[in-house]
Amino acid sequence: MDNQLENNIISIFAQKSNNNTTLNKKILADSLVIIPSYNEKENIAKIIKAVFSLEKAFHVLVVDDGSPDGTADIVRDLQNIYPKMLSLLEREGKQGLGTAYIAGFRWGLQRDYEYFFEMDADFSHNPNDLLRLHKMCTEGGADLSVGSRYIKGGKLKNWPMDRIILSYGASLYVRAITWMPVNDPTAGFVCYTRKVLQTIDLDKI
Repeated sequence: MDNQLENNIISIFAQKSNNNTTLNKKILADSLVIIPSYNEKENIAKIIKAVFSLEKAFHVLVVDDGSPDGTADIVRDLQNIYPKMLSLLEREGKQGLGTAYIAGFRWGLQRDYEYFFEMDADFSHNPNDLLRLHKMCTEGGADLSVGSRYIKGGKLKNWPMDRIILSYGASLYVRAITWMPVNDPTAGFVCYTRKVLQTIDLDKI
């Protein structure tokens, strides 16, 4: 066999092996991103693909509250592309953000994930920051990490001024009455370790 041809074949097999290894790592992810959705057909595919494009492997659970705009249908179509990485939990009617996360926590705890992320579907949270939240828990020793909007480098995207004022005021209020040492206690971009969630009685939230 010609040496050049042999080298090409070896290179092709090596590349295929590397691709399979990368895919297996993504399938075996220990981190679950929970994305509640209601009428998010314009964003849902983009946010899911953004998460899956990250160098770290994350799985995604979309909790959809019966979106009349077909958001769930888009997620189902994407499940054909990401069958082991993308899941859909459908609920009847608009049941709220908090209960969506609780449902997602329960779902993930039953499947042995170690890290759980809350993230919005509308890109108000930067998917790239999932890596930073994850690192704080895995390497920084934190049991919970928060993507704060009110520290240097934090920002709010596509929010009207009245919503910004309400959010900031709520954060100040929560910090004042709880003495919680967190800059943004009402943030919706959070990483929880499994250990933290197992200490919480989700039935009482």
